[in-house]
Amino acid sequence: MKTELSLLALASILGAQLCIAQTNPPVDDWKPCPSNQAGKQYPQYNSEGRVKFRIVAPEAKSVGCTFRESSEFSKGDDGAWYGHTRPLDEGFHYYAIKIDGAEVPDPNSHYFYGSGRWGSAVEVPAKDAAFYALKNVPHGQLREINYLSKSTDKTRHIYVYTPPDYDKSARKRYPVLYLQHGGGEDETGWASQGCTGRIMDNLIAEGKAKPFIIVMENGGVGGPRPTNSAPVAGGPGGRGAFNFSVFEKVVTEDLIPYIDANFRTIAKQPQRAMAGLSMGGMQTRSIAPAHLDKFSHIGVFSGGSIAVSDVKDMAAFKKKVKLVFISYGSKELGTNRVAGARGAFGGDPKENTAALRAAGVNAVFYESPNSAHEWLSWRRSLREIAPLLFKD
Repeated sequence: MKTELSLLALASILGAQLCIAQTNPPVDDWKPCPSNQAGKQYPQYNSEGRVKFRIVAPEAKSVGCTFRESSEFSKGDDGAWYGHTRPLDEGFHYYAIKIDGAEVPDPNSHYFYGSGRWGSAVEVPAKDAAFYALKNVPHGQLREINYLSKSTDKTRHIYVYTPPDYDKSARKRYPVLYLQHGGGEDETGWASQGCTGRIMDNLIAEGKAKPFIIVMENGGVGGPRPTNSAPVAGGPGGRGAFNFSVFEKVVTEDLIPYIDANFRTIAKQPQRAMAGLSMGGMQTRSIAPAHLDKFSHIGVFSGGSIAVSDVKDMAAFKKKVKLVFISYGSKELGTNRVAGARGAFGGDPKENTAALRAAGVNAVFYESPNSAHEWLSWRRSLREIAPLLFKD
């Protein structure tokens, strides 16, 4: 009986503490989020990483957001609805506003393509945000291009980053990185939420990376769904649910020849790399090792890893591959893994990378601190891999 009373007392104390924690007001040092549309004061973030919303919906009966464990939204004296989130991780987060049960974009936010649709996202500035900040340095160009893919008989859309000095000399040629997005995203991902241009401009200005071209394609291509309705590349699904054969032909038969014909590239295997995040990482480790006549540098961000057992001819692999780069957010690994974590794809990625290195491959593992399966991990991964690419 005494034990039961003690447990009840403890539960009561913990419950009271939880109640107090839940009712404590957010720290009142709100600032507009950098992901807002011009002139919009909301959403706002504070020093706890919470995000506060102001939604003008005078006829609505209920308003909320898709962030878990958010406060209830209530009407303020101005008639607008207000609510806030739990403390969020630093970085970039997709979300939607709920108005009477319908999920809609926030009119105050810039729009991004993610989760298979255009919608809202909020940026909680990271402590190391300087590496992807817009700075007073020479800037490259982000070129938007349509080209014909003969293998699919379709006009395809790509973004191409050219470094700051690209147009200063008609004779200089550049290496190329083919950089892929994740599932539910498209070719705008790395260019927009990935901050690719700013990351590269800053690295080049600091002398930390060689100038190179970056090509961003839409990897969500595939043939008709099989009769069992298993997802194809770009569709939702778990391990083994993707078929990259169509995209492999797009990359090797259409995209690379187009880029080499229309940009001043160094059209040789040692000067060509492929990397990607999540699904794009899976595409990279499927396509690049199968075409070592075309790729010499391989980067996989939160998309599995390459084990020694995956390499059929280690002597040829070591001769042709200049770099294998594997990265994950720390919250994706080990005891931090949630159910179905990407770190489980193909074994332990850190151990696989160490085994490759022991076998004589230039293999590098990077762990993004205090981040998960999210854009902050992948922005940092680009920052880390770029200085390792195309070294003399």
